[in-house]
Amino acid sequence: MKLAKKNTLAEETSNTVSETRAISSGAKNSSFYIGMRVLPLLEREAMYAVYSFCRQVDDIADDLEGSAQEREHALEQWRSDIDALYNGKSCGQARFLKESVAHFHLKKEDFVAVIDGMAMDLKGPIQFPDEATLDLYCDRVASAVGRMSVRIFGMDTEIGEQLAYHLGRALQLTNILRDLDEDATINRCYLPREPLEAAGIPLDIDKALSDPRLDSVCRALAWQAEGHYAASDHIIIGRPKGHLIAPRLMAAAYSALLRKMLAQGWKAPRKKVRHNKLALLWTLLRLKVVS
Repeated sequence: MKLAKKNTLAEETSNTVSETRAISSGAKNSSFYIGMRVLPLLEREAMYAVYSFCRQVDDIADDLEGSAQEREHALEQWRSDIDALYNGKSCGQARFLKESVAHFHLKKEDFVAVIDGMAMDLKGPIQFPDEATLDLYCDRVASAVGRMSVRIFGMDTEIGEQLAYHLGRALQLTNILRDLDEDATINRCYLPREPLEAAGIPLDIDKALSDPRLDSVCRALAWQAEGHYAASDHIIIGRPKGHLIAPRLMAAAYSALLRKMLAQGWKAPRKKVRHNKLALLWTLLRLKVVS
């Protein structure tokens, strides 16, 4: 990464510090914050920077106030700024990522993958993707973030990418199953088309979400997620190198959500399950004690 003048570097470093502090303040109300606060300062600030990037591009995809063309332009600007960041040029809104990218050797293709995932939402909206497209979407919006995260956690590349693959898909499938009705309000449904068609469920959002046969389709997807959680647990139990409390907590928190959904089922009317923050804090304490 090329750096121009010392005064420019000092100014950008100051901006990075202040912006990252703002990020950590904004993240405090989320389960993500509880998961990342256990990290050492440098790693924690890097995770908040990655989190901020993801939030900003996600907001572009989900912002229904701007036109589709304006949102596409905003995503393309992010793509341009990430490219500039990795070419040592003035990188605009991506400047707060500079320190984390340099220190933890984060890969450009993972940032681009996240942007590509958000672009899939813009091109859609996504409704009943085939299973291959759903898996690609999960890789871009979740496992790509995991690949950046495991580098920050200090894990070896091969085992870290395996964890990112499984835990990213587990978390994203859990979110999809949790947010069915919320996604429907913005004309989206991420449930894969093949099992819906096999069950005879019409590929219409309102009809599908009210169909009593939906429960069996969602349970099958939940079992897929459980398989990914089990694979993640297998990796973590092996105690590979790196800061493992954060991914352990995220896996514990979201697998608990999945178990609540499995107990409740997906027949209409559904009640959205939520994190219990006291339970999260207790889990965090227990993990710190046994680690």
